[in-house]
Amino acid sequence: MEQKEREQTKMEQTKMEQQNTEQTALSSCSDPLIIGGHTFTSRFILGSGKYSLDLIQAAVKQAEAQIITLALRRANEGGIANILDYIPSHVTLLPNTSGARNAQEAVRIARLSREAGCGDFVKIEVIRDAKYLLPDNTETIKATEILAKEGFVVMPYMYPDLNTARDLASAGAACIMPLAAPIGTNRGLCTREFIQILINEIDLPIIVDAGIGRPSQACEAMEMGAAAIMANTAIATAGSVPAMAGAFKLAIEAGRQAYLAGLGRTLDKEASASSPLTGFLHD
Repeated sequence: MEQKEREQTKMEQTKMEQQNTEQTALSSCSDPLIIGGHTFTSRFILGSGKYSLDLIQAAVKQAEAQIITLALRRANEGGIANILDYIPSHVTLLPNTSGARNAQEAVRIARLSREAGCGDFVKIEVIRDAKYLLPDNTETIKATEILAKEGFVVMPYMYPDLNTARDLASAGAACIMPLAAPIGTNRGLCTREFIQILINEIDLPIIVDAGIGRPSQACEAMEMGAAAIMANTAIATAGSVPAMAGAFKLAIEAGRQAYLAGLGRTLDKEASASSPLTGFLHD
């Protein structure tokens, strides 16, 4: 009898898990992420810069990521085929221009990545500041304009500034990727208010990049209305890379659903009873 009950319980749990999976898939399909005319059901962009190669595949699987960044110089260390062997074929490659100090160098790296067979997507990173690794917004705009005209799907990494974001949009950017905090710091949404301005004012996907250190921070950014999250260091330095990738996936999905549902109000001063606790006393 007990054995039968256990089997019944297990069947019910399996059925519930399948229903949850189907519901998530349906929700993702009806609310796609569109970047430069390309459609994705995942809103989690995975960085690959700090992983050992044997962990990349596991991280992609747990994150269910459909876009993964790729540093061309890293690929060249062991040959482009080496790192691509660890990235599933259905995943879109997002080469970045890491190492570029000006627009000219960024354009050159982007063209090399296309010639190497990495596709038309490119994440522009132009960094001259060696201490804080802050992006050069002016050079980023220049590179974006050149590469957009050449047919690249340009995803520029930038310091969150409204005027820069407008210029990037005019230059042909497919999205805007503002930093949340300096690269690799895991400090979270230090630039929260500036990112919110971009979300409110720019008619392009705002993808929060750099500095997101916890799943809860990724969830918060999605609740604000961000279109997607890119994370690298937070996952690569976690105790379990695959488990943390899965945690980020769930947090991003939860944040998106909360945003679409419409967050509840907040009160600055007085409290507001959620249940009619005392009405019956006067009946």
